[in-house]
Amino acid sequence: MLSNTYPDSAKILLITPPFTQLNTPYPATAYLSGFFKAKGIPSAQADLGIEVTLSLFSKSGLAQLFGYFDNNCQNKSELSENAHRIYTLRTAYVNTIDSVISFLQGAQPTLAQAIASGRFLPQASRFAEKNDLTWAFGAMGVQDKAKHLATMYLEDLSDWIRECIDPFFGFTRYAERLGRSAATFDDLYDRLNGETTYIDSITLDLLSNKISSEQPGIIGFSTPFPGNLYSAFRCAQFIKRNHPEIKTALGGGFVNTELRSLNEPRVFEFFDFVSLDDGEAPLERIIQFSCGFIPKKHLMRTFVLSENQVQYINQPGSCDYRQPDTGTPDYTGLPIQKYISAIEIANPMHSLWTDGRWNKLTMAHGCYWGKCTFCDITLDYISRYEPNTAAQLCDKIETLIAQTGQSGFHFVDEAAPPSLMKALALEIIRRKLVISWWTNIRFEKSFTRDLCLLLKESGCIAVSGGLEVAGNRLLALIQKGVTVEQVIAVNKNFVSAGIMVHAYLMYGFPTQTDQETIDSLEIVRQMFQAGVLQSGFWHLYTMTTHSPTGKKPEQFGVSIRSATTGTFANNDLVHHDPKGADHETYTEGLKKALFNYMHHTCLDQPLHKWFDFRTPKTTIPPGFVSKILEEQVLTASNPHSRIIWLGTLGKMEIVTKAKKGNQWEVAEMTLHGRKEQLVVRLDKEKGFWLQKILLGLQQNPETVLTMSALAKSYEESGFEDFELFWDNKPVNTLHQAGLLVV
Repeated sequence: MLSNTYPDSAKILLITPPFTQLNTPYPATAYLSGFFKAKGIPSAQADLGIEVTLSLFSKSGLAQLFGYFDNNCQNKSELSENAHRIYTLRTAYVNTIDSVISFLQGAQPTLAQAIASGRFLPQASRFAEKNDLTWAFGAMGVQDKAKHLATMYLEDLSDWIRECIDPFFGFTRYAERLGRSAATFDDLYDRLNGETTYIDSITLDLLSNKISSEQPGIIGFSTPFPGNLYSAFRCAQFIKRNHPEIKTALGGGFVNTELRSLNEPRVFEFFDFVSLDDGEAPLERIIQFSCGFIPKKHLMRTFVLSENQVQYINQPGSCDYRQPDTGTPDYTGLPIQKYISAIEIANPMHSLWTDGRWNKLTMAHGCYWGKCTFCDITLDYISRYEPNTAAQLCDKIETLIAQTGQSGFHFVDEAAPPSLMKALALEIIRRKLVISWWTNIRFEKSFTRDLCLLLKESGCIAVSGGLEVAGNRLLALIQKGVTVEQVIAVNKNFVSAGIMVHAYLMYGFPTQTDQETIDSLEIVRQMFQAGVLQSGFWHLYTMTTHSPTGKKPEQFGVSIRSATTGTFANNDLVHHDPKGADHETYTEGLKKALFNYMHHTCLDQPLHKWFDFRTPKTTIPPGFVSKILEEQVLTASNPHSRIIWLGTLGKMEIVTKAKKGNQWEVAEMTLHGRKEQLVVRLDKEKGFWLQKILLGLQQNPETVLTMSALAKSYEESGFEDFELFWDNKPVNTLHQAGLLVV
């Protein structure tokens, strides 16, 4: 279909409803906007979350908020002490809010000194722990300290809003309870038929303005989380009441996991279409159907209402677009410079999620591993693995830098493939791009010391991955494909290269015992103590209907307590684990221990001190992690591995050595690394040979030189025993200066 065949009425407005992130746009609408731009389909996008936040947290917004409270609060004496303090200081909040928001947007960095002084911001209960800032953050810079204080200031206001105005409010979620485990639509439907909230009124005013300015024929809502489901429905309700000619569509992560068995007609009082999985092809079909270009039966992965019955339509033979055909994410229309960087808690990885603006990209659709038994591996977003090429990714990187002015990238993969990460790093270096990036991985053995150094050179600053239960029996049951020993060794490679490591930690997997939970905590403790883990997060295992554990629970020693299928959301399963521990009792202790470990405190405290009930003693030896780190793991060189030279070759001199009357000539090669200068000494002839090799790589970085080719060149030059040469001290020095084998 030609691009000029789409009428203006086909224009789609893509909306992220409140709330997801404050520091950077959630990527779904940008991905779809890039696709529609490539296809010539008129589109626009909006992040109502950041727009509502900026409207509410402004001088006029707070003044109206406190005024609304004055007009509607019948008994101010019932306020909590904290809420009363904030209300009493309302003038100070109104007068400082614009400056604080501007500072968190990066527009007034000089305000950091005033904020950090502790005398600029009004303070309520969130500041009760401010005396612990040195313990929590160490010698943090003034900017970071000020961001943290400004974040607490906003959280104080958020607490006041929840108590006095709207109990549903949260900076990154709204009415989340209504979206969690909502097997029936009743609670959400009843709430939608009740009065609008104060936050609703702001949201709907902004939505009305968007509709007036964009004049869309279709509005699509991306709902990645339970915390923005309610707002999506509230917005759709407004559209149906005030603009019935506009078609509405619902999609996103929440829909893809929770609404796959949708059978609730009342949903279609709000939405004309509910689509699953990747949105490019389904939304294109919806637009084409709305324009009369295709019949309804040609829709793709879409629920509609037909004769008051929910009907799922997926035209036989339909397929998604290949990754190269989906276009480059397009952030046009989003207020990139107005997002807010916050530092809420002292978690290094959490600060990456909430502080700074990150362009979002995906190295590969789906998961290249796709075997973990706790994961939704039967769903398309996991099961359909399709990688981009390194060149395609770098093209997108360059386009986004030019468009957004931001050079930070978060690759939002399920698990980035090591081979593609290597290719991407080489392409970034080849193009001389200066970026910072981070992603999610599996801790597999492919991440050697040299690969980690290469990733660091390309701008990789952090990785996150699943250590999960930190026990080999359960890792095997999960089919994670790694062992605890392997994770420890790989973490050492990342940390030694200067790449921060965050671990996703799980407790409560089927049949996990008290002993295994405690042993898992001990391994985590030792990893923090050894410095091979900087950040982590515990989460309680949840069984889902789309995972192997949910589909065949009996194979994992558990049973489903209730198999009732609801008409609305269906994903989480309640299960009975007769062999496992009372998992929920460990929640507080595990999180408290981890919080302290991340701040390098209480690492020597006995594990049982974290819990208020009797726990078994750990069976993990005290030096378990340090022993693994000390072991010399020798791996045979892969003849197909590529030699990379990232250093700079300086001068080479021939000097004469003498010992016991004998004289011989030695080559002294000077190497310049970024941090230091090194000197390598070796036989004269080998020095000339090695100099030629390194100069060739330095002058032509795209040269592909494999280990087998290097060994062949060595032998053809008349030298013997390449392996002895390669494992000797001179070559080890070269590694320090930038000689890598990947």
